[in-house]
Amino acid sequence: MVNPAFSAILRNAICIDMNFYDKLKFDANGLIPAIVQEQKTGRVVMMAWMNRASLEKTLATGKTHFWSRSRQKFWMKGEESGHTQTVRDLAFDCDGDTLLIQVDQIGAACHEGYQSCFFRSVEPDGQSFKITEAQLETPEQIYGKKK
Repeated sequence: MVNPAFSAILRNAICIDMNFYDKLKFDANGLIPAIVQEQKTGRVVMMAWMNRASLEKTLATGKTHFWSRSRQKFWMKGEESGHTQTVRDLAFDCDGDTLLIQVDQIGAACHEGYQSCFFRSVEPDGQSFKITEAQLETPEQIYGKKK
């Protein structure tokens, strides 16, 4: 039988013999979903996709970087809006197919000007939804008027 004190040490041990990238399961397009959570509140503020390059850049800089599937472009959160995310912790789930990034969020996380991208809740009737938080800024205030 293993000594319980030793078991606790093993559970908290840092795995240095395995590259954590080897534990991740990127999809056929080389992407993995990343859930972004505000560390102070525990609130989920957004979900975005990462490829290995964006994950490496996030770890190297301490600022979140993602891959845009719609624009087919690498981007840093806040590069246009100034609403950046400073990484406080990066974890991956038991299957290795989802990341959880805890951040300090500066400004709105949502490009529509809300603190969280999850600002709409479906009503019990399943037919309608409600806005659950105040908009901090309009997109025009954040990005300026589009020409």
